Amino acid sequence: MRKLLTCGALLFMLMDCLNSVQAQDNLMMLVGTYTYGGSRGIYTYRFNQSTGAAVLLDSLEMQNPSYLTASEDGWLVYVVSETGDEKAALNVVSLDKKGGMRQLGSALTGGADPCYVASNGQIALTANYSGGSMSVFNLTQQGTKVTLRTRFLGSTGGPDPSRQETPHVHCVCFTPDERHVLATDFSADRILSYRLEGQRLVADGVAARVSADSGPRHLTFSRDGRYAYLMSELSGKVTAFRYSDGRLQSIQEIASDSVGARGGADIHLSPDGRFLYSSNRLKDEGIAIFAVDTATGLLTRIGYQPTGAHPRQFNITPNGRFLLCCCRDSDCIQVFRRDAVTGLLTDTHQDIHVSKAVCVAWGDFKLNH
Repeated sequence: MRKLLTCGALLFMLMDCLNSVQAQDNLMMLVGTYTYGGSRGIYTYRFNQSTGAAVLLDSLEMQNPSYLTASEDGWLVYVVSETGDEKAALNVVSLDKKGGMRQLGSALTGGADPCYVASNGQIALTANYSGGSMSVFNLTQQGTKVTLRTRFLGSTGGPDPSRQETPHVHCVCFTPDERHVLATDFSADRILSYRLEGQRLVADGVAARVSADSGPRHLTFSRDGRYAYLMSELSGKVTAFRYSDGRLQSIQEIASDSVGARGGADIHLSPDGRFLYSSNRLKDEGIAIFAVDTATGLLTRIGYQPTGAHPRQFNITPNGRFLLCCCRDSDCIQVFRRDAVTGLLTDTHQDIHVSKAVCVAWGDFKLNH
């Protein structure tokens, strides 16, 4: 009897330990949407980065919250309202430990269709696509209040008369050295550089020019800050750069979209930096997979993963185990298991059904319930 009790107690302890480990893998997942298809706005989920399972926690009504990012501590979320009129705004939302959301405030962007937001804790930035501008916001009251400080305008010059006829800014990001901000000047086929001086930005010229008719869209950096990778929407190509002091030197251009769809979208590195992923829309929709030579920054294409319709944005879990892809026109987020050795993706068929899902991000990394 004593042996049976001991074995039972041991089994209970093991199960309790397993449950504790799985609980530590729970992330706060944030989902942004377009609301013209029936979505309410922003959604929070508990996502387990060990099993790939998601549980809905809360929703918050907001018009077209198409892109969002969490503060460094994970408990504030900066969210755009992507509208093509004077109501376009940047919003601040608070999170609680159960995934509940509350809107704290907002400020108009002064530029139509904000489609990207980034923050370093002192300022927040939005890329306003139709407005052709980057808006700079001061953050006060521990980041809970945003105030528009200034705007910087993009330009034109690209050869496509239907896609580059007016200025478009699509992405803004802080450089890893924390000294500059880079913005993709879509219609001029270039990347602009701004020097960061506290809560001020100072225009610092052109960081890089890319091939004509590229339409630079999204940009990401290697973890060591030596390399950057650009996804261009029109050319469907990924450009690898060497980065230094607000400037980018092109070292490679490689196809992500091989069918001329002119719908290149998002780009991300795996957490270990060994693989790069880029999404393609409109034709042969899916995610191109590249191996990264971490010594040289160069890419080798190694695979392609078909996805649902219109894979506008995707994200990778912090542990690198899963890639979640927002398939806007399939009204779902596909959950792919990522092989850490090969970099290839496998559909887990654990789709998260959300109307017009267009952005997934992570909040608190320790949602232990």
